Amino acid sequence: MSAMPSMTDEPKTPEPRSYRHAGRGPVPAIVGDRARQEASALNPRQRLRRLLWAWLLDPGNARNHQRRFDRAIAWLIGANLLVTVFEATAGVPDAARRWLHLFDAISVAVFAIEYALRLYTAPEDPAFAGAARPRLAFMRNPYAVLDLVAILPSVLHAVVPIDLRVLRVFRLLRILKLFRFLVPAVQEFRQLNAGRSLRQKAHALVFASPYGGRLHSAFDFVIAGCVLVSVVAVILESVQWVHDRFHLELVAVDIAVVAIFTLEFCLRLYACVEEEGHEGPLLGRLRQARSPGMLVDLLAILPFFAEAFLNYVLDLRFLRIFRLLRLLKLTRYTDATRTLAKVIGREWPVMAAAAFIMVLLVVLTASLGYVFEHDAQPDKFENIPQSIYWAVITLASVGYGDITPVTPAGRAVTIVLALIGIGIFAIPAALLSSAFSDQLHKERDALRQELFEMLGDGVLSEEEAEILNREAKRLHLSAEDVEVLMQEARRAREMAADLSKLPLHIIAADPAHAIEHFKSLVCDIRKLGLMADHARFAALARADGRLTEAEWRAWACICGTPADGGGPAA
Repeated sequence: MSAMPSMTDEPKTPEPRSYRHAGRGPVPAIVGDRARQEASALNPRQRLRRLLWAWLLDPGNARNHQRRFDRAIAWLIGANLLVTVFEATAGVPDAARRWLHLFDAISVAVFAIEYALRLYTAPEDPAFAGAARPRLAFMRNPYAVLDLVAILPSVLHAVVPIDLRVLRVFRLLRILKLFRFLVPAVQEFRQLNAGRSLRQKAHALVFASPYGGRLHSAFDFVIAGCVLVSVVAVILESVQWVHDRFHLELVAVDIAVVAIFTLEFCLRLYACVEEEGHEGPLLGRLRQARSPGMLVDLLAILPFFAEAFLNYVLDLRFLRIFRLLRLLKLTRYTDATRTLAKVIGREWPVMAAAAFIMVLLVVLTASLGYVFEHDAQPDKFENIPQSIYWAVITLASVGYGDITPVTPAGRAVTIVLALIGIGIFAIPAALLSSAFSDQLHKERDALRQELFEMLGDGVLSEEEAEILNREAKRLHLSAEDVEVLMQEARRAREMAADLSKLPLHIIAADPAHAIEHFKSLVCDIRKLGLMADHARFAALARADGRLTEAEWRAWACICGTPADGGGPAA
C-alpha cells in the first residue's frame, strides 16, 4: 500500500557541508548511512537487527524499502482474498487447484517471514523498545495477533488434518492484516481534517491535497486494484469455459467494482468545488464534469448502467467490451500521460505537417495502385478506398501479403512506397521520442532551480521537503537521482555565493550584491598595498601618469599612503 512514512528527527550535530532538514522531508539526510554508523558500535547480533529495521521496516526512514515492502504485502493480501474466493467456487480444474495451492504456500511463507522479521526487530521499534520484553509486547499487539492468525491455520494444516472449508474461512481473515495500514491512516486523516466540513473531508479523500495523508493513498490503491480486477474479469469472461462456470461470480465482481467507481465519481463531483478554479456549486461542477478525467470515470460505469436499464429495448451486449476503457482510469495515477500530452501539444505543428505528408502520400500511392492493378486484380484493387488499405500497410512496412501487386508498374510503386515509408513513419516517432526526453530534461532543470531556491537558507522546511518528495515522485526520480540534483544545487548555491564569478551586470542589479562585491574589491586592494613596493609603485604611477588624481587618492585612502606623498603628476 502506498503509505507515506513519517520522518525521524535529524541528529543534533549534522555532518559538514550537509543541508539540515527542519521538517519531515524525504531526502536530505541519508538515514540508512546514519543507522550503519550507529550500528558499528554494537555487537554483531544487535547490528544486524538494527540494520534490518532501518533497511526494511522503519517507517521513519524515507530512504529505505519500507513503503515498497508494505505495498507488496497489501497487494499479496488482496490477491489472497481473490484466490480464496475463486478456490471455493465449483468447477475449478485440478491443474488450476494445484497452482492455487502453490500460491497459498508462497503467501504463507511470505507472511511468516514478515512476522518473523517484525518479531526479531521489535526491540528497535519505538512502540515496543520501552517495554521490559519488547518481543512479548509485540506479540500481544493486535496487529501481531492478526499477522499470526494469517499464517497459523495453514501451518497447523501441514501437521494436523483440518477441514479445507474451515481453512478457507481462516484464510479470509488475512484481509484483516490490512488494518495495520488502514487504522493509522484513518487516525492521521482525522487529525489532519479536525474541524473541517464534510465536503472538505471528501475532497481530501479523493483529490491530492495536504489533508489527504496516507488514507488518500490507500483510496487510490483501492481504485487502482479495482481497475486491474475489473479488466482481468473482462478478459477472462471472453474465455468460454470461464464464462460458463463463473458467470455469476464475474457479474458479482463487476457489480462491486461499478459500485466503487460510482461512489468515487459522485465524491469527485461533490467535492470538486474545493479545487482551485472550480468554485461555484453549479459552474464548478460542470467544469469538473467536462474534464478528461471525469469523462473517463463516466465511461468506466456507463456501459454497466446502459446495459442494465436499456437491455430490454436494445441489444447492448457490445458495450461490455468498453469496460476495458477502465484502464484509462490508471492514467490519473501517473504523470507520464500528462507529460506526453504536453509533448504532443508542443510538437503538434510539426507532427501535423508529418501527418499531412503521410496522408498525401497514401492517397497518391493508393490512386496509382488502383490505376496499375485494377485491370489485373479487380477483386483486390476494386476501388481507391480498398487500395488505401494496401498503401497504408505497405507504407508502414507491415506487409501482410493479403494484397500484393502483380504488374511491373504496381511492384515499382510498392518498392518506392516501402522505401519512403521507412522515413515517413519514423518522423513522428523520432519527434515524440526527442520531445519527450527534452520535456523531462526541462522539468528536471526546473526541479534543480527549485532546489537551488529551497537551499538558500541551508535548511529544508517540512513544506519544501513535501514539495520535493512530490516532484521527485512525479518525475520518477530515485533517491540517488534526487541526491545528485541536491549536490548540483549545492554547487550552484556555492558558486552563487562567490560573487566574483558572476557577471558584473548581475551583481549591479542587486544592491546587496554590489555592496558585497565592492567590499571584496577593497579587501583585494588592501592586500595588494601590503604586498606591493610603495616607492616603486608611486614612481611608476608618477612617471607614466597611469593613475589619475582621483585614483591615486582612492589608493592612498585604502592602503594608508599619504595622499600628497609621491602621487602622480597633475
